[in-house]
Parts: sequence; C-alpha cells; structure tokens
Amino acid sequence: MKKIYCLLLLTPVLAMAQGSPFDGTWKVNLQKSQMSRKPEVYLLQSGMYSCKTCAPPYEVKADGTDQKVAGHPDFDTLAVKVIDDHNVEQTTKKGDKVMGSEKDVVSSDGNMMNIDWTYNGNPEGGPISGKAVMKRVAKGPSGANLISGSWRNEKLQDMPDSALTFTFKSNGDELSYNTPTGQSYSAKLDGSDAPYKGDPGTTSVSLKRINDHTIEETDKRDGKPIAVVRITAAPDGKMLTFDVSDKLHNTTSKWVAEKQS
Repeated sequence: MKKIYCLLLLTPVLAMAQGSPFDGTWKVNLQKSQMSRKPEVYLLQSGMYSCKTCAPPYEVKADGTDQKVAGHPDFDTLAVKVIDDHNVEQTTKKGDKVMGSEKDVVSSDGNMMNIDWTYNGNPEGGPISGKAVMKRVAKGPSGANLISGSWRNEKLQDMPDSALTFTFKSNGDELSYNTPTGQSYSAKLDGSDAPYKGDPGTTSVSLKRINDHTIEETDKRDGKPIAVVRITAAPDGKMLTFDVSDKLHNTTSKWVAEKQS
C-alpha cells in the first residue's frame, strides 16, 4: 500500500529495523487452521479416473501405468491403480523421478476417505508424509468406484515439523522466508517481484506492507498471480494468521502459525 503522508514513510522501516513482529521461527498449528470448504470432485469409472476440480482438470486411464498429464508444474505423469472399491493408489512423476504417492481409503460406509500421502519433490529435507481426512458431500454415479463423488477437506494430520515450520527475518524494508524443506525468498515490501525458490509451482513473489502488523503476499507462476495471502501478526507477537485466496482453485483458507523462537 502506498503511503499517503511523507512523514509516515520512515515509521514502518524503523519498526522493522528495531524488531519486526514477523521475525522468528514459526510452526503451523493444524488444529487452529481452516482448510478450504469447497468440495473436491473425483470420478473413477469404466477404467478412467478424473479430477474435475484440479487446476487444470485431467482424465487418465486407471490401469496402473504412467499416463501423461499436462499443465501441472510438479508432475507430468500420473499412475492410478485400483485395488478395490474402497482402495486406490496414485503415483506422480516428473520425468523418471517419483514426485509423490498416495493411498486413498474409503470407509466401509462410504462417507469418509483417508489419504495417506508422501511428497518427494522438496529440494531439501527428504520426503515428507502426512494424512488428509475428507468427508463425502455427494455420491458418485451408480457403478462408479467409491472414491467417486464430491469430498470436503476435514483435517490434515501426522505431518512432520519440517513441513510445518518456517522462518521470517527482516532486514530494513526487506523480508526473507526460509523453510527446512528448501523453499525461500527475499523480497522488498514495495510490491516488486522477487524469485521464489524451491517450488516449481511458484516462480516469484511480491510483498506489500499494509501496516506494521500486516503484509500482503502475492504468489505468482510465470508472472501470473496464483494466490494472494494476507499475513497478520498478533499484537502479542506470538501468532501469525495467513488468509489465503487461491486464484487457481477459487478457494479460501486460513492458516495459523505459532512462534517457536
């Protein structure tokens, strides 16, 4: 945000120099965070699997072999293996490298789905794993595998600290971000673009200072905004709130991080 009064121009910079409320090591608290409530829509029927809410959507053969998928920066093939009506395995690759895998398990009553996932694409820290729990919103068509239908995210769990921890450090009118898994940026708080490293889906970032306790971050891919994040520091300096507007999926979410040091 542009400053209106010249006298106020120095105030935020001096505040940063004396100790920014964003500085420190933080850890996301999954229990206090709120994922998007927009349902995800899948269909597995007649030997084909589709993700209708993925960005971009795709449809592949569900025969356990690598199928080409276009438009996704962190993988270019997907293999879908059907175990039975309640169990499906998926594996993504970029070139010959396995980027991720998941096991989708639908409950006996068909109303819940547990997703045990692993991601191998981080530049540092090795693979990370976790579990997502989804609740059915709508059934799929008659005769389709039980993974089919609309599902809403309920919770994430069993994620390692390395996937939840990050560090902010200010230097004058610049803020740096680093994670144990190799994602980072150093950007000025004037809205100018800076490189985002370690994530093929995000190539640059821009930051704008709204006030002493609020920053707006815009994540971009090849110059196009893909997410806008308003980061707010609590008055006591112990919590950060991230209000995320995902432009690719047209969703919103809220993430809460607590100060570790």
